[in-house]
Amino acid sequence: MLLKNGSNGDDVKKLQAKLGLVADGIFGPGTEIKVKEWQAANNLTADGIVGDGSWGKMFPSEGNVPIAVSASSFKLAALKGHIPDSVISMIPDTAAKFGITNPLRLAHFLAQCGHESGGFKAVNENLNYGAKGLLGTFPKYFNATTAAQYERKPEMIASKVYGGRMGNGPESTKDGYKFRGRGYIQLTGKDNYTAFDKFVDEDILGNPDLVATKYPLMSAAWFFDKNKLWAVCDKGATTEVITAVTKRVNGGVIGLVDRIKHFNEYYALLK
Repeated sequence: MLLKNGSNGDDVKKLQAKLGLVADGIFGPGTEIKVKEWQAANNLTADGIVGDGSWGKMFPSEGNVPIAVSASSFKLAALKGHIPDSVISMIPDTAAKFGITNPLRLAHFLAQCGHESGGFKAVNENLNYGAKGLLGTFPKYFNATTAAQYERKPEMIASKVYGGRMGNGPESTKDGYKFRGRGYIQLTGKDNYTAFDKFVDEDILGNPDLVATKYPLMSAAWFFDKNKLWAVCDKGATTEVITAVTKRVNGGVIGLVDRIKHFNEYYALLK
């Protein structure tokens, strides 16, 4: 669920009716103002964006939509010593904005973020490849000669392998490096940075390092939301569900044992 200025359709009509507006199905500035007022009155981040969190609280009895909880009701203190304090401090805003509405979702999310970032440590893609690493990781882009020319030159490497795709300009623009992977689940490519930019106040395209320094968790939640992972998380706390989430995040099951371990750890603390 994601409704914002510019959205339209039956869900917008239902939202407008709930807010006492004319239900024309067009999410414009007037609807946005009313959404912000409703969010503020219900202790949610008043950003005018209706994700699973706002929708779930507005329509708590609907089907499989989880009943929203305030981020302040999560037992975040229990996570202290298990994940960095800096990450814990990011959870309330991230949860409110991207529909992390119950401990199950949060545990799945944190387990994946923690593994992908090496324990919440890596927020920038490591592109410091030697020639052998380039040939093994990016065989499509390098041969023995070019690998030797590019090795240990991260800016050149990213500009080449990410140039001309994911919304990036050609290698010469260096967009591939500017919009390289950042955040706990690597946000990569100008198209993704442009999409994420709509959810924060700062100019992400002009200051892409903010994804690493200020929004490493929120950008990861954007990835979960974009890829409809919350619905997968809601299926339960089983190994099968963790595996399904992992496949969406990783493309395979690399590190599955570690992800399962941390999910079980975080879920036991949060529920």
